[in-house]
Amino acid sequence: MKQTLYQYTMPGGHHWSFRMRRGNLLRLTDVLGGANVGMLFYNPENLLERYNAPDTLKAQHTFKLTQGNCLYSDMGRSLASIIEDTFGWHDTVCGNLSKQRCRAQYGHHSYQEHRNGWQLSGEESFLTELAKYGLTERDMAANLNLFSKVVTTDEGQLVYDSDAPKPGARVTLRFDMDALVILHTCPHPLNPATEYPRRRVAMEILTGTPVTADDECLNHRPENRRALENNRLYYQDPITSFIAEGVHHD
Repeated sequence: MKQTLYQYTMPGGHHWSFRMRRGNLLRLTDVLGGANVGMLFYNPENLLERYNAPDTLKAQHTFKLTQGNCLYSDMGRSLASIIEDTFGWHDTVCGNLSKQRCRAQYGHHSYQEHRNGWQLSGEESFLTELAKYGLTERDMAANLNLFSKVVTTDEGQLVYDSDAPKPGARVTLRFDMDALVILHTCPHPLNPATEYPRRRVAMEILTGTPVTADDECLNHRPENRRALENNRLYYQDPITSFIAEGVHHD
């Protein structure tokens, strides 16, 4: 039975960071619809290991992320798995809203003048949180954007899908490794809104259950099985030896 460890509703346009423990769950809910949750993940034992968006898509033969997908590190391990998703499409190719783009689209609202009504970009938010752990701009990899769907036009351009937001949409991540989580609730870089969108996101940290042989993420792709086997080797965990079934090493 899952136990709730922590609850928090994060306002739009804010940033946060925390450490998730292996096996625990992070459940995120887009309260009003139209939220964007930009996320980065790092191995707290070795901050050089981090979320790798290209490997995550390539290994799972997909352009979008949804239930069943794993979030790969650049060491071929699964940092987290998406075990629940009522939204259905999450972007990890469009990156982050820059400070310059934020000012051009929404105007400049400084903290000194507007206090908590100031308008931050995802870039500024990530850099603020990364600095707390001795990380800099060079450590800011391609990020995940939860609750944001992009589509392609006939000309091949990526466009934000303004019809996709769903009030109450929910995503649950199971953390397959201990992970430093850096996140913000700033606008998606392709969001065409002319007013700065402030959409709050409810967060819950819960206890999870061990991965079982019928786990959807484990069985979604052979590559996911290999990534979770790499996790098992990293932690030298004999309990989940079934993960190694069907894994072949060249």
